[in-house]
Amino acid sequence: MSSANREAPRPAPGRAGTKKELPDHFKDYRHVWVFIELERGQVHPVSFELLGEGRKLADKLGVELAGIVLGPPGETTQSAVAEAFAYGADLVYNVEAPLLADYRNEPFTKAMTDLVNAHKPEILLLGATTLGRDLAGSVATTLKTGLTADCTELDVDTDGSLAATRPTFGGSLLCTIYTLNYRPQMATVRPRVMAMPRRMDKPVGRVIRHQLSVAEDDIVTKILGFLPDSQSGKANLAYADVVVAGGLGLGAAENLQLVKDLARAIGAEHGCSRPLVQKGWLSADRQIGQTGKTIRPKLYIAAGISGAIQHRVGVEGADLIVAINTDPNAPIFDFAHLGIITDAIRFLPALTEAFTRRLSPHSRDKLAS
Repeated sequence: MSSANREAPRPAPGRAGTKKELPDHFKDYRHVWVFIELERGQVHPVSFELLGEGRKLADKLGVELAGIVLGPPGETTQSAVAEAFAYGADLVYNVEAPLLADYRNEPFTKAMTDLVNAHKPEILLLGATTLGRDLAGSVATTLKTGLTADCTELDVDTDGSLAATRPTFGGSLLCTIYTLNYRPQMATVRPRVMAMPRRMDKPVGRVIRHQLSVAEDDIVTKILGFLPDSQSGKANLAYADVVVAGGLGLGAAENLQLVKDLARAIGAEHGCSRPLVQKGWLSADRQIGQTGKTIRPKLYIAAGISGAIQHRVGVEGADLIVAINTDPNAPIFDFAHLGIITDAIRFLPALTEAFTRRLSPHSRDKLAS
């Protein structure tokens, strides 16, 4: 047989050839759910950020947005239910039980998986916090579905599938991941990646209550006491209004003092890019980027930072980004609102002096307002 008549080789089977066609038993899964992370009476703000994003997804799909509140009986749990409605939920699924007073994986996983099996959501979103990551992995494993972690963007594809985008290859690329033939489609999002929606005063709507079908004797983990986090005094970059950060362009560890001086002058937090933490110049709680802290300040000043993708996804939510770099082709200039091509080591002291002269202590406090 001549080569012209030979049948063309067929491509090897793989994910690229997988059809986005659900098995029949998944076709009645509908609605978007957001886990409302309630711990020791406080709702984590990432839950409200996810309600804002979930609202967009639900509207595109033409379905309802639901909040999931798991907690002990009492006022704090009911307050979390009310706040879910204030931030956009159409309804709330609520499981109240004394066993949910403190986070333990077993009862929380049981409550969540029972809810999913009973009410069948198509999308389930959780915050990529310490608690949320632990719960998300356990729930996804129990339900035998996919989970896309640390997403930077969520959207709905033309066929209605969740398109979850996250950095990969050490933050050098962005990829969009689909959970093709399983439900629910699960994703976690880190705090401050999504914008905080506006809170609206509205009455408590439809609440669907569910019983927790597990007993204390069935739970291996026991709560012996509570000790506050010894790291709670560390930097809280994620919620700072003004941040100044330094990168490898500073040249030496001692030049980070220039960043700290400017931050002090304008009442800001200071941080750095990942290479500086790897070199031991600053602690990990000061790292900004996909593998560090995601920030959404009103003003972000980046000195000597090139702006690779993993850093970009951690800062692009800032209202104003000012980049200082000697390289006019640095990637950071592609997304900075204001670029200054100069040596940060010479420029930072001059900028600090100018702010110190012009700003009183009172005005420094008001800089971010």
